[in-house]
Amino acid sequence: MRLLTAAFLAVFLVSNSLAVREKSWPEFRGPTGQGHSAAKGLPSAFGEDQNVRWKTAIPGEGWSSPVILDGRVWMTTATEGGKSLRAVSVDFQSGRLLVDREVFAVESPRFKHMLNSYASPTPVIETGRVYVSFGDYGNACLNSETGEVIWKNQDLRLEHENGPGSSPILYKDSYILHCDGTNVQYMAALNKADGKIKWKVDRSGKINKSPEMKKAYSVPLIINVDGKDQLISAAAEHLYAYDPSTGKELWFVKYPGFSNVPRPVFANGLIYACTGYGKPELWAVKPGSSGESGDLTSTHVQWKHLRQAPAKPSPLVVEDILYMVSDNGVATALEASTGQELWQERIGGEYSASPIYADGRLWFFGQDGGVRVLKPGRQFQLLANNKLQSGFMASPAVYEKALVLRTKTHLYRVEEGGAQK
Repeated sequence: MRLLTAAFLAVFLVSNSLAVREKSWPEFRGPTGQGHSAAKGLPSAFGEDQNVRWKTAIPGEGWSSPVILDGRVWMTTATEGGKSLRAVSVDFQSGRLLVDREVFAVESPRFKHMLNSYASPTPVIETGRVYVSFGDYGNACLNSETGEVIWKNQDLRLEHENGPGSSPILYKDSYILHCDGTNVQYMAALNKADGKIKWKVDRSGKINKSPEMKKAYSVPLIINVDGKDQLISAAAEHLYAYDPSTGKELWFVKYPGFSNVPRPVFANGLIYACTGYGKPELWAVKPGSSGESGDLTSTHVQWKHLRQAPAKPSPLVVEDILYMVSDNGVATALEASTGQELWQERIGGEYSASPIYADGRLWFFGQDGGVRVLKPGRQFQLLANNKLQSGFMASPAVYEKALVLRTKTHLYRVEEGGAQK
């Protein structure tokens, strides 16, 4: 009876955890980390005077994407030219600014690229806590109700060259982050409870090139292979897999490219990873299974696509089709199993934000403020072309029946029948 009770409790806790994640947008690219939402009833058409429930100015500058739980939207921002690194919370119902708290003060911010900000990494949230990263400037955990700081850590040092970019994830009792700079390249896990380093592992790959070609800005992804979790990590010239509990390297694949930004996706038994700058490519890789280790490049690369792959937006897989948009606005659909090109169309604009799949549609968010809505399928079909002011660098979030969109200056709640307030 005790065993049956324990088994039932375990199933209940896992099911409840998944249900909570589906009712939240807890990390970069949502509940699965791959840009999918189960929401229904989202408006295809919207604009400054159409289907906007509220619009709230966000102080400072930050490209971090919104994360949402229990009716609170969190993001980061930087004011005073990067001297004040802050965590910001907005009430989902009213759009009211609830928290605007300085987390780190920086005396002399270093150079950042014009397309980056000092607050680009997306937070990650769970019940009672929100975790924020500012890269080399520090990581912190805050109370998600009050905004009070629970812990800070400034031990994960690196030289970004172009400013921070990698977003953290949570795994069991760990907070995991990429640390790929020009001077050092490693993975690290902090203990969620107190922020102390749990494990730290140097990248094994040797790159005999200039320092700027060793950096990367991607986000890790947890996948399950043969019943075991793997942490998939896109870095300069290498796609790595690690044991997320210990940091032990499991396998790797070598590709050309550096300054990797897109987060890999996992579907149909394949990992889809973008290779980064100089000429971006998209590779489909079969993950190594138990007993497979080391360099799997010659055996596990299933196909490559070499045209109009993104350097910044992450790809998106819906059923058996992979969708992506290049930085210069060329959208492509590929057969996910083979890489066969189904269609390729210029949809306009330039892109940094990653697309999402929600309410049966594909959503692409441009730096010009344009939101192109496409019907998924083997033929190209544009459903809507919307516009919000100031443009998108942050990726979108979805909560309840609303799109929660951060532009360069404001946060929007976009909802069917929404009246601007």
